[in-house]
Amino acid sequence: MEQKELNETFPSKKQKKIVAVYARIALDIANRIAKHEILEGTRLSGRSTMSSEYGVSPETIRRAFSLLEEMDVVEVKHNSGVYVLSQENAQKYITKYSKSNETKALLARIHQLINEHDQLGQELFSLSNEFFNATERFSDINPFPTYEYTVKESSIAVGKTLAMLDFWQKTKATVIAVRRQGSILLSPGPELILQAEDILIMVGDQDILSATAYFLD
Repeated sequence: MEQKELNETFPSKKQKKIVAVYARIALDIANRIAKHEILEGTRLSGRSTMSSEYGVSPETIRRAFSLLEEMDVVEVKHNSGVYVLSQENAQKYITKYSKSNETKALLARIHQLINEHDQLGQELFSLSNEFFNATERFSDINPFPTYEYTVKESSIAVGKTLAMLDFWQKTKATVIAVRRQGSILLSPGPELILQAEDILIMVGDQDILSATAYFLD
């Protein structure tokens, strides 16, 4: 593959930045036309002049003009200059590309939030595992030892919540977490629907494990 084809297929970060710049310049020019700051029939300043105005290269200005020409906002005349054709088309250009930029920004934000959510989930899972590993290692000196009970498929708990079961009233056990399919649900609350093979992690006196087994089985 030739270098030109390679650059078009895999644009560099610098190329992506240039694209964003000339698109923003084209949108700015369209805004100026739509607001009557630049009137129809007006000959725009040359590329060299506008490149100084926007602080970019003449090539970037040329690309901005090309975008506007595609929607008949301006007309590029060879050896004559660039002329404003239509205020109406300028407004259409603004509507089209403003929505496109807004959509891209929203999509980028969604991806960012998803990544942040995944990172937080991984960190929470890691910290939860460390917490319960520490709890198991030091259970002999812990004044509030934890107990684990695995919900059987035949248990009356399957498909029900702790609130529906009156779990605490019947067992005097407080469920502080549920281990489910390799994940840990901290402070599950009374509305969590229990499933078979859920591991209830509880605190209470030494009789709660037998009380739980007797009640749920």
